[in-house]
Amino acid sequence: MSVSAWRGAPPVIVDTNVLIGQWMTELTGGGPMHILDAMRDGALPFVVCEVLVDEYRHVLLRPKVQQRHQQTEPVVDAFLVRVAQRATVLEPAPGHPSPDPGDQMLWDLLCARDDLQLITIDKLLLKDRRMRGRVVTPEAFVAQWLQLDAR
Repeated sequence: MSVSAWRGAPPVIVDTNVLIGQWMTELTGGGPMHILDAMRDGALPFVVCEVLVDEYRHVLLRPKVQQRHQQTEPVVDAFLVRVAQRATVLEPAPGHPSPDPGDQMLWDLLCARDDLQLITIDKLLLKDRRMRGRVVTPEAFVAQWLQLDAR
């Protein structure tokens, strides 16, 4: 997939549930993981903060999750380093309360810049009217921004 495939796409924040879901699907031979591939390849601009990368790692190393993906801690760390190397690191900017208190960090990161979009499957975040258009599902984001060659 080329960088031009995502031409014009806004920078994104990828919620933990999306990143992990895509990686686990990839490891089990599932369908194409366009967002994850684009993050690793530098084709899609995305942002993280230190707390978000820590959350990615913490969830990937939970015993039940690790049992499903069967990757060792060094493999998880190498995966996260590869992803994080392509990211822009931002500091979250305190914003209004998140509709899901457990995701306040994502909300604050989204408030750090007006051009960011959050890719998530969290229904509470997706329903928030204040961020309508800035919080999208992976499917909606791919449908709107990915331009695959028809060759």
